[in-house]
Amino acid sequence: MGDERKIGVAIDTSPCSRKALQWAIDNVVRKGDHLVLVTVQPEGYYEETEMQLWVATGSPLIPLSEIRDAHVMKKYGIKPDPETVDIISLAAAQKEVVVLMKIFWGDAREKLCEAVDHIPLNCLVVGNRGLGKIKRAIMGSVSNYVVNNSSCPVTVVKDHSV
Repeated sequence: MGDERKIGVAIDTSPCSRKALQWAIDNVVRKGDHLVLVTVQPEGYYEETEMQLWVATGSPLIPLSEIRDAHVMKKYGIKPDPETVDIISLAAAQKEVVVLMKIFWGDAREKLCEAVDHIPLNCLVVGNRGLGKIKRAIMGSVSNYVVNNSSCPVTVVKDHSV
């Protein structure tokens, strides 16, 4: 990858992450960019899959053709979300962008910040579930942590529907 912009979007299977993805496509991504989907899976025991090779550094960058393939994604312990696959397939075709995925295992807050430097990303878009003050104090806010600790600009897209 040369001088093209690398726009990161933190994704999981939640509606708020799909909203953040769609917002990034509509407002940030432009022709020629690399749209990098960053997902973080919980740590665990992965003896039977190839993901044990990538726990320390994250997966290699996975191209859209492999993101669409459930058998390939199973090797990484990921079940493709059909709505997300539809969104990124349309973006790849209409906006002429390269779509890639990078999977990390561990704490989402730390791994998203690590992804910014490791890939590296020009900016990162994250969703916000809109936790109340008490839940946020107990569970911690991933988006708040990333905003305060990332080395690149971070945009938080709020999901008011939850």
